Amino acid sequence: MSSDPPKDNFDKKSIPYKEGFKTWFRIALYSFGGPAGQIAVMFKILVEEKKWISESRFLHALNYCMLLPGPEAQQLTIYIGWLLHKVKGGVTAGVLFVLPGFISILILSLLYTGYRDTDYVQAIFYGIKPAVMAIVLQAVFKIGNKALKNEVMVVLAALAFIAIFFFDIPFPFIVIFAGLAGYIGGQVWEHKFLVIKGHEATKQVDVQQYFIDSVFTERSVRPSFISSLKTTIFWLALWLLPIGVIALVLGRDNIFAAEAIFFSKAAVVTFGGAYSVLAFIAQRAVEVYEWLQPGEMLDGLGMAETTPGPLIQVVQFVGYMGAWRHAGTLDPVVAGVFASFLVTWVTFIPCFMFIFLGAPYIEYLRGNKILSTALSAITAAIVGVILNLAVWFSIHTLFEDVRVWEGFGMSVDVPVWDTIDPVAFFIAVAAFIAIFKFKVSIFKVLGASVVAGLIYFLVPQIIL
Repeated sequence: MSSDPPKDNFDKKSIPYKEGFKTWFRIALYSFGGPAGQIAVMFKILVEEKKWISESRFLHALNYCMLLPGPEAQQLTIYIGWLLHKVKGGVTAGVLFVLPGFISILILSLLYTGYRDTDYVQAIFYGIKPAVMAIVLQAVFKIGNKALKNEVMVVLAALAFIAIFFFDIPFPFIVIFAGLAGYIGGQVWEHKFLVIKGHEATKQVDVQQYFIDSVFTERSVRPSFISSLKTTIFWLALWLLPIGVIALVLGRDNIFAAEAIFFSKAAVVTFGGAYSVLAFIAQRAVEVYEWLQPGEMLDGLGMAETTPGPLIQVVQFVGYMGAWRHAGTLDPVVAGVFASFLVTWVTFIPCFMFIFLGAPYIEYLRGNKILSTALSAITAAIVGVILNLAVWFSIHTLFEDVRVWEGFGMSVDVPVWDTIDPVAFFIAVAAFIAIFKFKVSIFKVLGASVVAGLIYFLVPQIIL
């Protein structure tokens, strides 16, 4: 039996594929502000305006996308696109969601490496970095309010922070151990570990008002082993074969093979959204592979924050810079552009596989307490991981000199306190107040921070 939605149900009434294409493109252009803003845009357009899907089913789909590694907003578009127009609809929705951000960051990457030494570019990124630091802190508070509902979750977050900040334990191991803790803890202390209980509809609605709900009331999608096997083989081949060919032809130590393998690993551990895996990516890209300098990661994050699409698209900038810096005999720009495509491919192809493979089983997984307790523990640990990211960004943004302290099995970046940058500190505090107290949008905060950087860098030059 096929894992596609039943064809005879679609024949009763349908939404033209062209209409779906236009709507997904529109959502993609409006998808600023991280996953929360992107999901809000989808809800407004798909639930309230188009009435293609009810609130309860929308939240039901979102709940399961949040259980998966990868950007939940993009996966949600794939899932709803699949419900509307089968695999073709899911692919269309997922690709369009990424496309505007990919084009934007590619252009910005080219400008960054071509004109970074100019005063204007330096001024723009000087202002962006402290604002991004404040945005990451906002993510700590947002996820913390959701996840840290009791002392057990607080302890898990603290342990995760200590593990990654002081002992440099890899992020995937933290996710695995947190998941195991949630699974075991949920068996013996359920009320402390069952924090994330999923989304529930807040009101009853007439499902006949919504296309997807009316189509699937008579017969639900049933999973098929054969279809699932075909789906797995197809998407695994799309994902892994290019990596294998590159590694075989160029060698595993080649920059393209190294990036493809690294970002494939990152793609399967991005539980909890982009911020959770950024610490893993940033520290490895800067300290292990030397693809980036510390400040450049903040610049890339600023690009991702100010362009449409998922925040994890920042990996494209990391890949570009790594290949540009280690191009070998290739032209650096050519190497960077190719790496942009490659990194984007290995990051997002798994999202399609996870949705097309898992969507038919979604009803079976609904309300599963074992998954919920594991997710609760993982989300709590992610708060500690994101806090580590915020601290790491703060140290490298606010201080001009940073040293490494080693001892007791630890290796920690320590700021030289008398090298603090007062202007960067002021911009960071102003951004923090604007976001937390006055609820100013991220886009406006970043814009004001850019203006502040331009004033600080360029006004003295104009006067003199």
